[in-house]
Amino acid sequence: MAKLALLAVLASLLGAVSCEFSIYAGYGFPPPNPSVPYQLPQACPPVSPTPGLKVGYYADKDKCPRAEEIVRKVVEKATAGEKAGLIRLFFHDCFVEGCDGSVLLSGTDTERTAFPNLSLRGFELIEEAKAKLEKHCPGIVSCADIVAFAGRDASYSLSYGRINYRVPAGRYDGKVSRAADTFQNLPPPFGDLALTTAMFAAKGLNQNEMVVLSGAHSIGRSACSSFPDRLPPAANSSSSTAMEPKLAGQLTATCSAGSSINVPQDAVTPDRLDNQYYKNVISRDVLFNSDASLTTSSQTEDLVEFYAGNRQFLSGKFLGPIVWYHDFEDAMVKMGYIGLKTSAEGEIRKTCAFINKT
Repeated sequence: MAKLALLAVLASLLGAVSCEFSIYAGYGFPPPNPSVPYQLPQACPPVSPTPGLKVGYYADKDKCPRAEEIVRKVVEKATAGEKAGLIRLFFHDCFVEGCDGSVLLSGTDTERTAFPNLSLRGFELIEEAKAKLEKHCPGIVSCADIVAFAGRDASYSLSYGRINYRVPAGRYDGKVSRAADTFQNLPPPFGDLALTTAMFAAKGLNQNEMVVLSGAHSIGRSACSSFPDRLPPAANSSSSTAMEPKLAGQLTATCSAGSSINVPQDAVTPDRLDNQYYKNVISRDVLFNSDASLTTSSQTEDLVEFYAGNRQFLSGKFLGPIVWYHDFEDAMVKMGYIGLKTSAEGEIRKTCAFINKT
């Protein structure tokens, strides 16, 4: 829809961004421009298993047998908010430059400095895990793999053990990180179904996997500035995807205190990674248009209803919530194959915030 479009030239203007842009501080996207269509990212190579990636990659004695254990212990002591941040960190890493730890790099105009990434959390935990690994087995475990392990461990903890999958590892850390690339590759919160589907497809993930991974919005918090299009007076209250009036009223009052105020994405089970998100989509108790738009097609709406537990399956049992945990595991593994670097393209960083000195 035209009203959901974004300045396609935004990336080229990053150097000139100033306060005159009304930035969605929570996710960092400027408001849609009705006259310019959104520029979709260039398609990544198809997601497929890579010979260099395998489960138990560090298990050999000459590598780092305790690698996953060390990362897990760091994640276990994190707060629920930090764990939610680690899952989001994995997503933001993989969607920009591939799963190569490029989001971790510090410096001028890196991904980390881009508006959509200013609210990312978990960098300190990744660095803590990396420091421990460098003492235990220096130069072996990539930062990209640490992010993937941490995303899995955070999912396990926040789902109370219902999500638990093996992570294929052996990634290399990338050497390129550009702020401009974030806007072209990260799906915006105000996107409609067509846009969000297309942006996932560009990464080799189909529409069903997009619906599955959207379930991660059952955890974490968002700044009020991330969804002004969903609140009065900007919102169209007569739309079939409009926010539930009671929630819209509560958020309007809360957000009147300032756009930087953070609110839970799921007010029912804010610190639990579960299928409550899909119930919220059905009841229109979701913050973002990208979430609300999942009810605008019969295919995605049926899947939402199924994961919410409202559709019978096979023997008449409502297995959607159980199936979602399994599908989330599969989608996270598949996402972890996006844009992998070769040994010639990447490296194993000594510290996650900086590329190695030559």
